[in-house]
Amino acid sequence: MSPKSRKILNDNTLLHMCPYLKGSFVYALFNGLVMKFFATALLCLLLFSSCSRPCHHYDIFGADEFVIDSYKIRQGKLAILDMEGVEVGELACDAMDEYQDVIAEDDILNIAVYHPKRRDVMDSIQFINETIGFRVSEGKVDLPDIEPIEVAGLTLEEARQKIQLCYREQIQDIEVFLNYKDRLSRKVELTGAVATPVIAVDGKIRLYEILALAKVPNNANFFKSYVVRDGEQLPIDLYKLMNQGDMTQNIVMYGGDRIFIAAPSDATVMVMGEVGHPRAVNLPYGFMSLREALVSAGGIPFTGNRDCIQVIRGNLQNPKIYVLSWDHIIHLPNDSLLLMPGDTVYVSEKPITQWNRFIDQLLPSCLGAQAAYGTYRMFRD
Repeated sequence: MSPKSRKILNDNTLLHMCPYLKGSFVYALFNGLVMKFFATALLCLLLFSSCSRPCHHYDIFGADEFVIDSYKIRQGKLAILDMEGVEVGELACDAMDEYQDVIAEDDILNIAVYHPKRRDVMDSIQFINETIGFRVSEGKVDLPDIEPIEVAGLTLEEARQKIQLCYREQIQDIEVFLNYKDRLSRKVELTGAVATPVIAVDGKIRLYEILALAKVPNNANFFKSYVVRDGEQLPIDLYKLMNQGDMTQNIVMYGGDRIFIAAPSDATVMVMGEVGHPRAVNLPYGFMSLREALVSAGGIPFTGNRDCIQVIRGNLQNPKIYVLSWDHIIHLPNDSLLLMPGDTVYVSEKPITQWNRFIDQLLPSCLGAQAAYGTYRMFRD
């Protein structure tokens, strides 16, 4: 290989290659068209890559609208569901009223009797109690030494008096005691993040007591949790009940009610773009301030455009887009900049950041062209 060819291979930059390219088509390309292209590209980036209105028909809102919507979010779960377009019914007027609990089909009763002389009757009834209990079948309960007794629809006290009266027709001064051993139909079923799957109701137990007995974890997502009765979700805000002590949500529970307790990750917001760590941020309470979400994602680095922080809310077909700046985040209080589940926070990049990344992608192609031309010159010479 000649010294001249070796020099071309070693000087693998446009600056050192220019003397060999002078007067050629490649020289004109790099010094003319490429320079004009770079200048035009930089100007376009500076003009159009800022936080300007995008080329679509979506509505763009500012900080004032975001603050108004944050006020609605502060009102709780029902207001958030209304903003999401979910129809929320009204709670029945008697939902807070206690009711008279009665014996139902398939209830299992504990029955005990006492008589100073009839030990045989006491032992036989006690044996049944300890083994299977007294199940209500076809509305009746079957006891030793007497005919089946109709107890369905009676309270415990009414059933106790009726059984005692039947026994006293045969055994004087016998005493009867009665309570529930198990209830198959008069139960609340719980699923999700709970330790106790079923809890019996008695006409007086309320939602707060049920959740306390179910041993719900401290980090449960009460916003996504709900109560179902007769196949429909009740308009109950469990977050207000458990975290704010709002007893207007503390309804009386009925047999057949179902409660679902959600996990912390069941409600999230996405924080994307020029942030330290793009990620999904959990919303265990159903809302979070924009400031907290940005901190959870590692903040905005120097490459991010702090004048273009976008919050995208709603579905992709018809989103509501808010454009905020760093000044809003600094000066407005936390509860005036609230996010709700499903929101996406996107921080744009600075124009110079876009330019630098463009150059980073273009540079390998330029270096490849230089190397190819150097190889061509080497073999031609």
